[in-house]
Amino acid sequence: MFHAARPGTTPDNDSWIDRKVATVYRFGASSYLVGRRHAAGGRDFNEVHGLPFQEYVAHGGAFPIRVDGVGIVGVVTVSGLAQADDHALAVEALRAFTA
Repeated sequence: MFHAARPGTTPDNDSWIDRKVATVYRFGASSYLVGRRHAAGGRDFNEVHGLPFQEYVAHGGAFPIRVDGVGIVGVVTVSGLAQADDHALAVEALRAFTA
């Protein structure tokens, strides 16, 4: 596990991280994908599932780490940028790691 806070971040970013990670584990997909699917259907993620906003968010930045035959073993998470940029940074980090 690795956690770093960069200049300009606040403790609120940790809350966003926790909620994004919870969404990934519950729905088995990146938080951005979950959010985009709901937005495409014109639906509010939290209302549709009856989930509290303080526990789950479908905003970009959390991406599942899967192991074949095991499932999700962790989540790479970024918080502090626009959600598409959070997602892109997480994907970029995973690509660099697996290259």
